Amino acid sequence: MVPHLITALTGPINELEQRILDSTPAIERWFRLEWMEHTPPFYTSVDIRNAGFKLAPVDTNLYPGGWNNLTPEMLPLAVQAAMAAIEKICPEAKNLLVIPENHTRNTFYLSNVVQLQRIFHMAGLNVRVGSISPEIKETTVIDLPGGEQVTLEPVIRSQRRLGLKDFDPCTILLNNDLSAGAPGILEDLHEQYLLPPLHAGWSVRRKSNHFQSYEDISKRFGKMLGIDPWLINPMFAKCGDVDFSADQGIECLRSNVDALLSKVKRKYKEYGINEKPFVVVKADNGTYGMGIMTVRDVKDLDALNRKTKNKMNMIKDGQTVNEVIIQEGVLTNERVNDSVAEPVVYMMDRYVVGGFYRIHADRGVDENLNAPGASFVPLAFEHSTHLPQPGMKPGASAPNRFYMYGVVARLAMLASSYEMEATDPNAEVYA
Repeated sequence: MVPHLITALTGPINELEQRILDSTPAIERWFRLEWMEHTPPFYTSVDIRNAGFKLAPVDTNLYPGGWNNLTPEMLPLAVQAAMAAIEKICPEAKNLLVIPENHTRNTFYLSNVVQLQRIFHMAGLNVRVGSISPEIKETTVIDLPGGEQVTLEPVIRSQRRLGLKDFDPCTILLNNDLSAGAPGILEDLHEQYLLPPLHAGWSVRRKSNHFQSYEDISKRFGKMLGIDPWLINPMFAKCGDVDFSADQGIECLRSNVDALLSKVKRKYKEYGINEKPFVVVKADNGTYGMGIMTVRDVKDLDALNRKTKNKMNMIKDGQTVNEVIIQEGVLTNERVNDSVAEPVVYMMDRYVVGGFYRIHADRGVDENLNAPGASFVPLAFEHSTHLPQPGMKPGASAPNRFYMYGVVARLAMLASSYEMEATDPNAEVYA
């Protein structure tokens, strides 16, 4: 099943697919050399939008949930990648502690934790789940849909280590994006590996830093392939010092939205694209699809109602929004069963291990799909997904489409790697 692309403008994407397939050896060598110089994030998921004339990442998550959406066929790839990742960091690793998000009653999220447990168990580790939620004061077993269970245990902190009763891990895997900041219990762990590091959390991370790194990488990659980097890169701007509740910083927002819409219009004109440009305003450190709005005309900003302002003012864990990124909107012209769909690609270490479509029956092609009511359809891989099939016509082969998604997702992962290096508080300083 290749999801249906309902657009007359399949030309440029088919051209891009062909260019990527023709350049596979050069692309893989390019990535190989990059990974000799840079460390990939431990695990990553990337939301991609395919407009038919443009294919670009719109969000990169360094604490991906949703592992439960991967099909059983994808598990062996995930296990192999997990082995490679652990081997690099701590080859003698025996015990792994997973620290999940604090919303303990979300069974869909907890099914993701169980899947992570399964992957690392198969990779040869004893895996237990330790909660830093104040609610978990004793071992708590939660029943999940499908007959599974997850056991949450309260973490115990000694002077230099973190563990559970009778369980001393050498590696701690965070599946908690630290939106409210890094809790003290996770700081100053000098003897254990904390993956990802604390500065990957949303209290430090900014989407604008990520997309600046991505823009630089897409220019280099575009030059190598001989393509306009715009075809894989969403343009963006940012505004600091915004307060939606007090109507503060709206002027900065207006001027940046206006400028970005004009830039996108010029690009659409250059490529003969007959679509209405739009931008997406997001919290610069947001997650879970919160603090997002679509703006099609700068006049829309004058008419923001109280409900929209409240929605934009607050994100996960009650954090107030003060900085926003204004991102070029990328239409999604993929459909699964007539619902708008966007691919989400999952990676561990530097390997693509699978993915799924996020679909939303009630959303339009220019709207955020990461919202209540979304459902997930596995990327239907009939055979090996990540290996291109040379000789197939562009647009006709599922593996080729997914290989192209994997290339764009790995570019976003590489951008995260650059971003993490730039914000590492313990980076070595070379004089």
